[in-house]
Amino acid sequence: MAKYFLSGVLALSLANSSRAEEADLLGFHKEPLKQQIQTIDIEIGLTSIYQQNVRGGLNTHRRAGRNSGSYDLEISADLEKLLGIKNSSLFVHTEGFWPKSAGIDGPSVGSYFGVNGDAVPRNSVVVTELWYEQFMFDGKFLLRVGKMDLTGGFECGDWPVAFDAGAFANDETSQFLNSALVNNPAIPFPDYALGLTGYYNPVEWWYLSAGVVDAQNDFRETGFRTTFHGEDYFFYIFETGVTPALDSPNGSLQGAYRIGLWNDPQPKVHSDAAKTYLDDVGLYLSCDQMLFKENFDNNDSQGLGAFTRYGYADGDKNDITSFWSFGIQYLGLLDGRDEDVLGVGFAQGFFSDKASATYTEDYESAFELYYNAKFSPWLNISPSIQYITNTGGRDLAKDSVIFGLRAQMIF
Repeated sequence: MAKYFLSGVLALSLANSSRAEEADLLGFHKEPLKQQIQTIDIEIGLTSIYQQNVRGGLNTHRRAGRNSGSYDLEISADLEKLLGIKNSSLFVHTEGFWPKSAGIDGPSVGSYFGVNGDAVPRNSVVVTELWYEQFMFDGKFLLRVGKMDLTGGFECGDWPVAFDAGAFANDETSQFLNSALVNNPAIPFPDYALGLTGYYNPVEWWYLSAGVVDAQNDFRETGFRTTFHGEDYFFYIFETGVTPALDSPNGSLQGAYRIGLWNDPQPKVHSDAAKTYLDDVGLYLSCDQMLFKENFDNNDSQGLGAFTRYGYADGDKNDITSFWSFGIQYLGLLDGRDEDVLGVGFAQGFFSDKASATYTEDYESAFELYYNAKFSPWLNISPSIQYITNTGGRDLAKDSVIFGLRAQMIF
């Protein structure tokens, strides 16, 4: 659920370190925190996306939602240098969104998944994340507490993990736009919820992680009202996995193989039912693997990688009961275009048999192809095309084709 597409970045540093160390701050830490982050790091981004439904769907002429955008302000602080609290840091993420319409799905496409994972209804200022983290036990255990995004926040063996993360399909601003190719729609992740997560990395290639967050959250609020007042429902998630590095003629091929369980105890029901149920439980798998590297250089990731996901949820309590996706990414496919990325992905979600009055089709499928081209150090252009079958799982919308264009500016 990462943000940035037409993005500009400003970094302020109060201590000397490499750009790689700066990237570690907003990603994941393997060494003692004091060796990885600067005192204060600020990043400012602006996202802009254009999409048009050119065939099928609900309507090809409505213009509402074709242009969407957001801004991001991220502030990270090394609390050891600022306040003397060893191996700790603070992270704040503020966002804003436009226009009023949340993308083209409502007026034009009608997809269940959502063809624009970055589209959010208009809001000028929202603090979407504010969390404190603390390393313990020689850096092998990390505790994070506050308002957070669960969808990918840790790293094992230099590879993104926990929760439902992925190296090739986890960022709607630089990879796939379709929401089903960003995160698993069979997992009812709360958006930016108050809670805590723990991550344990006893050896380089194996990890355990768990999290508990407010299941009734509203990302526009602090979270204290829904977390500590009224009915207390919390979303629980656990994930473990391994990150093996396979041998090849051009060096090691990194990968990650993850399995997770989740529980959502609040009252839920599928679209056709009147009776509600408690304690929704599901299972998911998420795997990605480098298949080929062009060069024998551990710092050069040019080559081909693949990913796949699977998810299961109870049909009494969810509209989607099972889901799977797969795809590939190639970095530097064309000669002289070493930083360009080509991605191809397919996703399919099956609707509950018990919601057949709402969903007249058995499933919705999404195919997406994108090419992220780096034209200069400050400009990336990324066209994409999506093909949606059984759009929305209903007879109302035909199979649809969506053209998209994203641009990234760094300044």
